[in-house]
Amino acid sequence: MALDESRESDEIFDENGTRFIIEKRLLEEVKPVRVDYVTSARGTGFSIKGNLKAMSACGSCCSC
Repeated sequence: MALDESRESDEIFDENGTRFIIEKRLLEEVKPVRVDYVTSARGTGFSIKGNLKAMSACGSCCSC
């Protein structure tokens, strides 16, 4: 998560006065996305959940 200016390749959402910007290509990979503001014993902040598949550390099949 980062603060950034929107680009033509981004999708922009406004929810309850908060603007969210995500790359259209990434949005297609992670749909649906859920963003919550949470308070826990570890502190407060955003929780972001989606269906993004985990990749290996090298970015592809390391044993290939």
